[in-house]
Amino acid sequence: MATNKNKEKVESWFIKLRNQICQRFEEIENNFHHNEIREKKGRFIRKKWKRLKNKKGGGGEISIMKGRIFEKVGVNISTVYGNFSKEFSKQVPGCEKNPKFWASGISIVAHMHSPFITAAHFNTRHIVTSKSWFGGGTDITPTMPDKKNINLFHTSLNKTCDIHNKKYYKKFKKWCDEYFYLKHRQETRGAGGIFFDYINTNNWEEDFDFTKDIGKCFLKTYPKIIENNIKKTWTKKEREKLLIKRGRYAEFNLLYDRGTQFGLKTGGNIEAILMSMPPKAKWL
Repeated sequence: MATNKNKEKVESWFIKLRNQICQRFEEIENNFHHNEIREKKGRFIRKKWKRLKNKKGGGGEISIMKGRIFEKVGVNISTVYGNFSKEFSKQVPGCEKNPKFWASGISIVAHMHSPFITAAHFNTRHIVTSKSWFGGGTDITPTMPDKKNINLFHTSLNKTCDIHNKKYYKKFKKWCDEYFYLKHRQETRGAGGIFFDYINTNNWEEDFDFTKDIGKCFLKTYPKIIENNIKKTWTKKEREKLLIKRGRYAEFNLLYDRGTQFGLKTGGNIEAILMSMPPKAKWL
């Protein structure tokens, strides 16, 4: 079971990771630009929020940047606590008899101007009820075929998972493929990644180390993927493909995403919950 000291360590890690990712993304905005984009180089704007009083305590901080490489990227952190509703308690492990919970996490979604730079999602979290566990995942949603960077993304995740458990990558990749699936269209959202939940091996420090390493992997790998394709130009037709692909992304997040549902059912900040939505999208 997570102690108060462990909770503090988790919350501190998410703040540290947020700061490192924001700094790295701003470096990309400083160092590169697209000739097609006239926007000024981006800077993160932060906004703190507190949970609704009738939902108990906690809150978080939204960090949003819009620039010349990142059309929109959000890096959000939150720590909330209180009681789940009777309806939602039935769906959460450890809440069958006691609805109290504590949850802390980080969530990142990046939508790029270029159709040649894949959109990316990342989140990790720690939830404590009468039980405790880690969860999260990361995946990419490329518009254009990109075997080199897809392989880089998956190879990095595979190596990181193998440090902790040789079975993790295969298991969590399959979970990701099944989770990020648009049932109504019978198609996957993107090129996959990993998805994991309910991680509790009875070794809290090891589970926390795994969660941290997935964050470090994203911080190291996604900027490389951006920079690999950052000089490519695109046509109006290719940009149109990007906007249609974003429509699929929006459909998943509104219809199926568990993080969206968790935020709405626990009195989270609406702006933070819907941070993942793209700034522009199209449907045929």
